[in-house]
Formats: sequence, C-alpha cells, structure tokens
Amino acid sequence: MKKVVLAYSGGLDTSYCLKYLKNEKGYEVHTVLVDTGGFSAEELTAIEKRAYELGSAQHANLTILDKYYDKAIKYLIFGNVLKNNTYPLSVSAERVFQAIEAIKYAKKVGATAIAHGSTGAGNDQIRFDLIFQTIAPEIEIITPIRDLKLSRQEEVDYLAQNGVHYSWEKAQYSINKGLWGTSVGGKETLTSSQPLPSEAYPSQLQKEGEEKVTLHFEQGELVGLNGKTDKPSNNIVALEKLASAYAIGRDIHVGDTIIGIKGRVGFEAAAPLIIIKAHHLLEKHTLGKWQQYWKEQLGNWYGMLFHEGQFLDPVMRNIETFLQDTQKTVNGTVTVSLKPYHFSLDGIESENDLMNTGFGQYGEMNNAWTSEDAKGFIKILGNAQNIFSSVNQLDHD
Repeated sequence: MKKVVLAYSGGLDTSYCLKYLKNEKGYEVHTVLVDTGGFSAEELTAIEKRAYELGSAQHANLTILDKYYDKAIKYLIFGNVLKNNTYPLSVSAERVFQAIEAIKYAKKVGATAIAHGSTGAGNDQIRFDLIFQTIAPEIEIITPIRDLKLSRQEEVDYLAQNGVHYSWEKAQYSINKGLWGTSVGGKETLTSSQPLPSEAYPSQLQKEGEEKVTLHFEQGELVGLNGKTDKPSNNIVALEKLASAYAIGRDIHVGDTIIGIKGRVGFEAAAPLIIIKAHHLLEKHTLGKWQQYWKEQLGNWYGMLFHEGQFLDPVMRNIETFLQDTQKTVNGTVTVSLKPYHFSLDGIESENDLMNTGFGQYGEMNNAWTSEDAKGFIKILGNAQNIFSSVNQLDHD
C-alpha cells in the first residue's frame, strides 16, 4: 500500500485530509505533529488519540524546542528581526521548521508522498512546499484543501458522511501558539481599520504596578533571567510567563504576503519583543557603529527570506555566520521594567560597554584628545564638502 505522511495538527483541515487520503486515495496515512512550543502534554495526547480514531496507521509527536531555538530563534535575536519593525516572525519561523521535520520524518518512514492542509490563499502553502521539494524532490506533495478548493462546510459534511462527528464549531478567533509568540486572527484583522478587542488575546491583564526583571546575555544569547541561569529556550518560556501577566506584547502586523496580497494579523509576543529590544539595547553599548549598521541590513534580509520560506537558501547560512561573529562582545545584563500593557528598558551593565568614561563623556568632557586634535579632525572631515562647495560656487540658500 502507498504510504503518505500528513503534517497533522488535529484541526478540521488536517482531519479532513487524513480521511480523504485514506478513503479516497487508498493511502496508508502516517501523521506527524511537530511541536514548536504551542502544545501542552494533554493537548498532544488528545491530538494523537484523534489521529488514530480517524485512521492514522502511525502517529508521531515531535517536540523540537531546543533545535528550533538553536537553528532559528537564536539568529532572529542576533538579527533583532522584527518584520516591518513590528512582528517577530512568530508563525512564519515555526512553519519552516515544522516543514523541515515533517519531510525528514517522511523520508525516515519511507513515504512516497507528503501532505499538508494549507489552502491556496496563504503563506504556509509556499513554506511547506518549498521545504518539501528542496529536501525530498522525489516525494510527491499532496494538498487536498488547496486542490479541491474546499469550503469549511464541505469539509465538515464529508467528515460527517464518513462517521466523524467531532464538534467543529469555528472559534471566533484563530489562535496559533508557539515558543516565539502567538498569532491571533479574527474578523477585525480582515479589515484595515478595526483593532482586535482586548478579550481576543489569550493573555489577560493579571498584574498591576511595576516589576523589574533582569536579562543576562552571553555572546548574544539569553542565558539568565533574574539571576537564575538556564538554557535559552527555558528562559524564553519563563519570561513569557512573567510578562504575559502584564498583557505585554500585543500588536497587529500588516505585511506583504508571499503571494503578493496584503495581510493583517494580531499577535501576542511578550518574551520575543522584550528579548529583542533588550538585546538591541545591549548591542548599542557593545558593538561598533559599522557592526550595527551592517547587522541591521543583513538582519532585515534574513527576516524577509525566513518569512518567505527561503530558509534553505545557502545565503541564510552566510548571514548566520556574520550574525554569530558579531555577538562575541554582546555580554551583560539588561534591566527591564514590566508594566500593564507595556515595558521599558532601564539600562545595561557590561564589561564590554563602549560607553567608557575613560575616553570621554558625550557633551561633557574629552579625556583622550586635545582641543587642537578636535579642530584638526573637524577641518579634515570637512575637506570634501568644502572643496565641492567652492568649486561649484554654491551659495547654500
């Protein structure tokens, strides 16, 4: 019997795909869920149970938090990546890694085909297909929802006709949770003018007042939180728990989809936003001007290519090498104040702080050069514009 691996989430679309592939196409269906931080142990157990009830020949839950951090999130932090200066790639990054693990699993079990439940109207279809065809071009890609142009009701009706009577009521808001943030979609995000209501976000305000938290970085990685050392993935989870109690990290991202249309999505990403902003502040103190300049250029490119599913392009490894090299001196502690719905960066302490008073204090005192040194520097610095202005007789009105 032909064997297909289905990237499975337990939702309506992938449940339909499972039944369809088994009943209509005659496949032996193997299901795989790749957990990038969005599922509890109880949810994973329930999804596995449902997969077998729907006819999965074999189901696997693959939890890859540390790999996801090491291969992806680490570099998103190094690059201070915020798509359109707003969005920390919460969903787009995890989809790429879910695709990588799913196709590797398909090769492992000897599948001749791999399937996913994406429609033809979004970014995920491109991320999945690009990864699948790059890693295993010999494996056929099957996309029933996209190919059949199915409506939600048609999927529900088909499952009911095949004895599947789960409750498929569509939630008012679509929530996708992962280690690097949670996306929130709803009727308001389909407009250009309406904000998401407060109750649409998973985390509600639980704390008032102000709380200080310290983030300790070593070579750009978050290795400690409030004086406690742990691996970065655990620190991200711990910081999210602390900051989400203040309902921090809410925003709406507007961007250009890979297929050329504009898209709008709400998100909640307390830990990612705090980490990126704290890391960026530490870099301002510990990196040189041109390091920061080129990091910003390459970080933006890295985020764009990642968002558009181009993670396996070799230029991504080149950019990662550059980003990693810039982090050698990004060491120190950043103090952050958590407050209802927002946070502020208080300051940093670092042995690599270039704001060293031994060389001078901005606007106050020069310790490493004389007045004559300054005058000579200014004269030479102005030579080019002075010559241009004189030769062209500019009056500078």
